[in-house]
Amino acid sequence: MERNIQKNGLVNLAVALLVFLAGLGVTFFAGTLAGEAASVFLGLGVLVALMGWFQMRLEENERLEKLELDELAHSRGTSLFEARDAGSYPARNAREQFEKFFVPGFAVLLLLLEVAAAWWLWRWSGKTTTHIVPERALASLALFGIYALLLFLFGRFSVTIARLENHRLLRPSANFLLAGAYACSATALGIAGVKAGFPRADFFILRAFCVLFVLLSAEMLVTLVLEIYRPRVKGKVVRVLYDSRLTGVLAQPESLFTTAAQALDYQFGFKVSETWFFQMARRGLPVLLVAQLAALMLSTCMVFIGPGEQGVLEHFGRLDSTRPVLNPGGHLVWPWPVDQVYRYRTGQIQTFDIGFTPDKQSEAETAILWTVVHTKEDNFLVGNAEPTTITNQFVGAGLAADQESVTKVSSVGLIDVSIPVQFQITNVLDWAYQNAGQSNLLQDLAERDVVHYLAGVDLNAVLSRLRTSAAEKLKSELQADAMRHKLGVKILFVGVQDIHPPVKVAGDYEKVVAAGQQRIADTNNAVADAVQTNALAGAAAFADVNQAQAGQVQTILSAWARAGLFTNQIAAYEAAPSVYRQRAYYQMFPAATAHARKYILLVTNVHNVLVFDLQDKIRADLLNLNVTNSP
Repeated sequence: MERNIQKNGLVNLAVALLVFLAGLGVTFFAGTLAGEAASVFLGLGVLVALMGWFQMRLEENERLEKLELDELAHSRGTSLFEARDAGSYPARNAREQFEKFFVPGFAVLLLLLEVAAAWWLWRWSGKTTTHIVPERALASLALFGIYALLLFLFGRFSVTIARLENHRLLRPSANFLLAGAYACSATALGIAGVKAGFPRADFFILRAFCVLFVLLSAEMLVTLVLEIYRPRVKGKVVRVLYDSRLTGVLAQPESLFTTAAQALDYQFGFKVSETWFFQMARRGLPVLLVAQLAALMLSTCMVFIGPGEQGVLEHFGRLDSTRPVLNPGGHLVWPWPVDQVYRYRTGQIQTFDIGFTPDKQSEAETAILWTVVHTKEDNFLVGNAEPTTITNQFVGAGLAADQESVTKVSSVGLIDVSIPVQFQITNVLDWAYQNAGQSNLLQDLAERDVVHYLAGVDLNAVLSRLRTSAAEKLKSELQADAMRHKLGVKILFVGVQDIHPPVKVAGDYEKVVAAGQQRIADTNNAVADAVQTNALAGAAAFADVNQAQAGQVQTILSAWARAGLFTNQIAAYEAAPSVYRQRAYYQMFPAATAHARKYILLVTNVHNVLVFDLQDKIRADLLNLNVTNSP
């Protein structure tokens, strides 16, 4: 029987290798995605079958070596003092060394291959689409069905032999053959789905294989970790590391009942698996599963469209021409996968953001500064027009300014801006079928319009006076792009808010703005000083000219007055010369004695003796009093 087991292992290896190579050929022939994942799974089965067959040979050599040594010892007789060194069992040593080093290494290799297959297939499948050649779909479907049947027959036979003989080395390859049959069946279903009008059926089966590879790698990792801490008991036969329990469950789902029955028997202490209830549940499980599946399929016949939604009905993967759009309410349809309904929120106002990622914590802040990071923002290029020359000329006493001379220099800068966009689906058919990735397309169009607009405006203008007009222009441009691409949406609102320079340069920008404001203030102060200086100079000149003219008039009038006085004095002198001289004397006396001290003698009937002491005894201001006669 042992030789038959070894032959079975060799047959499993040959069948696995043959189906693997044939599956690769059909995969490249038909271009199926699921076929590539199934080929990877079959390749892992080839490695497991090769490893199991090689280990069977080692155990067979060890068995033959033991028979030869026992026959030799029986023919020569045995001795209690006869000793055999380790070199007497080369086959056993080879087997032990193989199980000690090569089997764990092979398990690690399987782990790496499963992880690499899951990662590569998942990443690669995201960058490609189903490319099954329609003319080759039926042929590839038939071939994968034949491969599934071939693997199922050999796998079922090997699984039965392994269970009856309790041979641990045949079980891994047998499980992979039977699981490979199911993998080929799944690939055939994917091809049939594509042929029936479900273009992504092949893609979904590929993703399911990726999940399977992840589960297999996780199981292998746990097995390796447990193997490190497993107690070693000499002579105890253990399960080989590359024997996947998950693959065994996939190949033999009925083994779950056996495992559950054993667990129940052990837990309750008697043969629960032999009771009538357990046997009835085991026999009636297929009927129960079919009933549940039927109930599940019937539940898909009733579809409810919620308020504010519209559904698109597809029949065999194509739009149903009789009732393409389902309005809110209940609807009867054919069961899945004949009919499928895709819901869209046509009554809801949807929003996406351009230039920033919303942050709930920053929304609660009452004061937001340019120099403080308050959300994740994107930088946009913006135009920049800077005034370089402003010339003012001042002439004479007044202010005369010529026209402002401005030179604009074309340059670009960076700006952060938060632009929320609100839209509503108005034509659900256009939204569902005219474009792929509708939401991403609309967001990309909005980003393109924002970039195009900001690159053509001035930084200072968009920071100040162009916010409202910018929002209106962006809204109209985005609506035009949506209509041109037949997105079936209406743009309700485009907000241009939170415009500021990037946080890293916001402080420097504020300094530049402050310097510009200071320059304007200094210019205005200089203009005011010039106006004041010119006005004061003109007023002073005007006053001097008027004073000179007044002095001129006064001098001329004084000269004419003295001339007239002299003429009149001649006539007065000729009329009374003595009186004239006495009067002139009296007129000149006050002026001549204005600074001389005067003494007044009040009486005239006495003989006065005057004694002069020329040294002043008192202050002059007390002697020189201004006495005025009271009225």
